[in-house]
Amino acid sequence: MDLTWRPLTLDDAPALAGLYAAAEEVDRTGEHFSAEDLRDELAAPNVDLARATAGTWAGDRLVGYGLVLRRATATPVHMIRLQSVVHPEHRSDAVGTHLIEWFSRTSREVHERAFPGAPLELHHGSHQNERWIAGVLTRAGYTHGRTMVNMRVGLADLPPQPPLPDGLEAVPFDFEYDLAALDARNDTFAGHWGSTSYEPDAWRHLVTGSKDFRPELSFLVLDGDDGDKVLAFVLSHHYASETEATGIREHYATWVGTRAALRGRGVASGLLGHTLLAAKDAGFDRSALNVDVDNAHRALGVYERCGYRVDDEWHVYVLKPRRG
Repeated sequence: MDLTWRPLTLDDAPALAGLYAAAEEVDRTGEHFSAEDLRDELAAPNVDLARATAGTWAGDRLVGYGLVLRRATATPVHMIRLQSVVHPEHRSDAVGTHLIEWFSRTSREVHERAFPGAPLELHHGSHQNERWIAGVLTRAGYTHGRTMVNMRVGLADLPPQPPLPDGLEAVPFDFEYDLAALDARNDTFAGHWGSTSYEPDAWRHLVTGSKDFRPELSFLVLDGDDGDKVLAFVLSHHYASETEATGIREHYATWVGTRAALRGRGVASGLLGHTLLAAKDAGFDRSALNVDVDNAHRALGVYERCGYRVDDEWHVYVLKPRRG
């Protein structure tokens, strides 16, 4: 059957959920998405549905998907994020070639609208089991740029947790601190590989305004002199679609960070430990997070002190297109 390509609409979210489910049967990434999850993702402020999404259709069945996502800044490089998923029955050379060409063409168009003249990089993440797309990217000249790991800890047998240093207190998240938490996140992650700033509208849509955000399991350390400044944070989510698919109530520590002034004092591990105890008391089975293995702040050690262990890997493939 001939395939047709067209941009997605929000009404395509159920078809996209079906596509992800079919791919998960083979790839076993551990990720499960509901139509509501994907509708929220497609409705994000930095998603241009009409000009930066592509759906591959076999008749009325969605069998492939691509997304080109602009970033908020280009300091000094605009690191466009790419996403894709292709049905196992349609992972052909022709589909791979079409996807790569669409990524190249559409990324340049997105880039020129957002940051004309700035350097450009294309970043595509893939789970360690997603071998087909890794091969497609590698043959197209993408190189392995970074390894991220998912880490998990069971909460039923949670080891003793490190305390916060004397004089510091875990303050429950409140929406009056929303923009202060955003400022702390942008400051903390400014030097992290592949990271750019969040804009307030994207932050509220994807993080603190998400249906999956758990403010009661999110905690802050505030500046004692300036009570409106966030010095450290753990922001938590719970993805109901994952629980429905696996039967496991998993707490996700989505954002963990400490400003430079407090680093090296055990603040991150103490605040995360406080969060894990709260998640355990709330009836969660385990906790998970994702981290760069080459994190400059030695975050793996912080998380290991709280009992987390590496579960699986994600790889980021990078292409630096030639100018002109």
